[in-house]
Amino acid sequence: MTNSIGEAGRKCVIVDVIDKNFVLITGPKKLNGVRRRRTNVKHVEPTSETIDIKKGAADEDVAKVAEKTKKTSYLKEIVTVKEISVAA
Repeated sequence: MTNSIGEAGRKCVIVDVIDKNFVLITGPKKLNGVRRRRTNVKHVEPTSETIDIKKGAADEDVAKVAEKTKKTSYLKEIVTVKEISVAA
């Protein structure tokens, strides 16, 4: 889940680990509005859900795997601030 302004509470997929501080994430954008970009790991909150993809997978591949594993509705969910503070 991403905590970045404008995308806060939206779930995303970590596509690649760039270094100890940055990861490459995607929604993919056509699925839930989270664009593919590099972000600081401090702006991402892990969840218990996983999707098996190849390192650096394209947005289309991520969307196909999410659909195949029936996780599209999970990725479309938006977590509200109230839910985040209760979980913390």
